[in-house]
Amino acid sequence: MSTAKCRDGRIQLSLSPGLKWISALLLLCALSGCGGHPKNVLIPVADSAPNATKVDMLVTTTRSRSTIQGEMFTGERALAPAFADITVSIPPANVRKIGEVAWPRRLPSNPATDFATLKADEITRDDARKWLSASVRKSRDRSVLVFIHGFNNRFEDSVYRFAQIVKDSGVHSAPVLVTWPSRGSLLAYGYDRESTNYTRNALETLFQYLARDPEVKEVSILAHSMGNWLALEALRQMAMRNGRLPDKFENVMLASPDVDVDVFRQQIVDMGKQHPKFTLFVSRDDRALAVSRRVWGDVARLGAIDPEQAPFKKELADSQITVIDLTKVKAGDRLNHGKFAESPEVVQLIGARISDGQTLTDSKVGLGDKILAATTSTAAAAGSAAGLILAAPVAVVDADTRDNYAGQVSGLTGPVGTQPRAPDCMAAGRSKESCRQ
Repeated sequence: MSTAKCRDGRIQLSLSPGLKWISALLLLCALSGCGGHPKNVLIPVADSAPNATKVDMLVTTTRSRSTIQGEMFTGERALAPAFADITVSIPPANVRKIGEVAWPRRLPSNPATDFATLKADEITRDDARKWLSASVRKSRDRSVLVFIHGFNNRFEDSVYRFAQIVKDSGVHSAPVLVTWPSRGSLLAYGYDRESTNYTRNALETLFQYLARDPEVKEVSILAHSMGNWLALEALRQMAMRNGRLPDKFENVMLASPDVDVDVFRQQIVDMGKQHPKFTLFVSRDDRALAVSRRVWGDVARLGAIDPEQAPFKKELADSQITVIDLTKVKAGDRLNHGKFAESPEVVQLIGARISDGQTLTDSKVGLGDKILAATTSTAAAAGSAAGLILAAPVAVVDADTRDNYAGQVSGLTGPVGTQPRAPDCMAAGRSKESCRQ
C-alpha cells in the first residue's frame, strides 16, 4: 500500500513496490511514444480503393454488445458468446509497411491509405457455422487459423491486428478471431486475467466444434501474452473431457506467454502424451513479463525463461516443445513483448510454409536454438524461425490506451504539491477524517 507524508505543506506519497512497478510501466509507455488513434472504427465505409485487399474473418466473443456506433463490443462480459462477420480493407503495399496496422488518422477511414471496415455484422450461431463451412471449403488444405489476443486490447485492436496477420502472412486458412473481455487499460490487469478464465468454456466449445466438423482437416492456434493462458486452459479441459486432443490440432504457437511456468508443466501433463506441436517464443528481455512476474509472486513467466538452463531444457525436450529464443533480436516494440511484429521477411516466409501445408517446425530447428541475427532479414534468410508468422502479436501497451491510463496515473501518485483526492484515499479503507489528515 502507499503512505503519505507532509513536507513543506505538500503531500508526498511513498508507493508500495507494486504501485511503483505499475507507475514504471505507465512511464515506460509514455517514453515509448504511445499515441492515440480514432476509436470506434468499425463503422463500414464504401469500398472505394480498387488496389486494396479484403480480409474476411469470423469473430466469436464473450464481450458485451456496445451501444456506441462503431465500437460493436465493449470490454465487459456477456452472458453468452456472440458472433460477427467482419471484412477489413487493407491499403496497397506502397502506402503501408508489411507488419504495420495503418490506423486511420481520422474518420471515416480512407481505404486507399488506411485500414477500413467494409462490413461488421453480428450474426447468429447458425450463420457462423455456415460462414465457417464456406470459408473452409475455399482453403487449400481445409484448415482453420484461430487467433487469441493478449492483455489490454479493445475489440477493434484485435480485429485490425488479426486482419494484418492474415494479409501479410498470405495464409489461406479460414481466419477465426477469439476475443475475450478486455477493458483495454493497463490498470485492468486483474479484470482481464479473470476474463480469460470466464472465456475458457466458450473457447473449449469452439475447439470441440472444430474437432467434430469433418470439413475441417487442420487447426492452428496462435495465442499472445495473456491469451496463452486461455488457449492452454481450453486445450487442457478438452483433453481431460475427451481423453486426448484431436490429431487435426497440429500446431499451437505460444507467443510471449504470460503463464506461470509451474502451472504450464501441469497443463502439459493434463493434456496427455498426444498433444499438438508446440512452438514457444521466448525473450528474456521482455519487460512486460518482468512486471507480470512481480505481480504473480516472483515466479518465472513462460515467455521469459532461458530455455538452455535447467530444469527448462530437459522439460521442454521431454515434452517435444520447440523453442525460438528471440532475446538477441532487436526488433518489435520497446517493451520487447511483440518481437518480429514488423518483420516482412519472416511473416512472408512462414506464411508461405503454412499455406503449403508444411508444419511449423522443421529439422533445422532444434530445442533451444537461438536466433542471434541482429536484423529480421538475417533471421529470415537462416530459414530456421518456423512459425514466426504468428509472432506478430498486439503489443501489451497499445497506442489507443493512453487516454485510458493518463488520468489514472495521477490517481496513483497524486499531482505534485497537492493532496490526494479523498475518494482515492477512502477507497483504500481509511476514514474520511483520516484522509483529510
